[in-house]
Amino acid sequence: MSAVDTTPLDLMLAELCLPTVKATWPKLAERADAEGWPAARLLATLAEQEIAERARRRFERHLAEAKLPPGKTLDDFDFNVVPMVSKAHINALVAGDRRLDQGANLILVGPPGGGKSHLAAAVGLALIENGFRVLYARTTDLVRRLRIVRRELALEAAIHKLHEHHLLILDDIAYVREDQAETSVPFELISSRHEQRSLLVTANQPFGDWGSIFPEQAMTLAAIDRLVHRTTIFEPNVESYRRRAAVEAKRRRGRTAALATPANTKVTPPGGAASKRDKQPGSNE
Repeated sequence: MSAVDTTPLDLMLAELCLPTVKATWPKLAERADAEGWPAARLLATLAEQEIAERARRRFERHLAEAKLPPGKTLDDFDFNVVPMVSKAHINALVAGDRRLDQGANLILVGPPGGGKSHLAAAVGLALIENGFRVLYARTTDLVRRLRIVRRELALEAAIHKLHEHHLLILDDIAYVREDQAETSVPFELISSRHEQRSLLVTANQPFGDWGSIFPEQAMTLAAIDRLVHRTTIFEPNVESYRRRAAVEAKRRRGRTAALATPANTKVTPPGGAASKRDKQPGSNE
């Protein structure tokens, strides 16, 4: 049997944007011939590999654009330490329930060190793993960037581009401190995503202390009203993770030091009497 010219096939696969099929089909076809695969099995295997590779590349692309803090996962988040955060609710959210598609929000309010940023980043990572697009930002940094594009009369376009992300994480929103001419930027962002796209917001201060974020009391109330509409609010009012870790580290160091023998401590030999070489001149011993 004469050899088949595969050049046209490779060109067609490239034209169809099937790079994984183009790279893997020769070996798979050889195996299929040797093992007598039906044509349907060969086609299904090639399609599965193409889909899996596309999913991997999509995950890497979305992870890079998300700007998440590294090393924050749900597996590493201790829900037992923060019992007021529902693990079942978080798992339902990251599994892609319809609340995310309907623009539902999640708000984490509590003192520093309670794990809010960790949980926010972990939720973002889990959603990316499930095919969603996420963007994480320190609120002050994002507001600063939006201020610049506002001066360039491009704020509406910039906010519209943010809508490409199913979830926008605004970390430390209550730290925003801007002049009155610019504090409407976070309000416009919140308003634009209302019932359209989801927000995950973390704050160290309760809603009553948010007056400094917005230029007017009416705007503050309107922003909070939009945020809490169809929103789940968790308040992880627990002792700081960092403080607990520092206390535990200090305790371990103290325990280790107590077990160690100080370098200048004289050890009494068996029998209770000190050795002759340990006696000092003029001693009565």
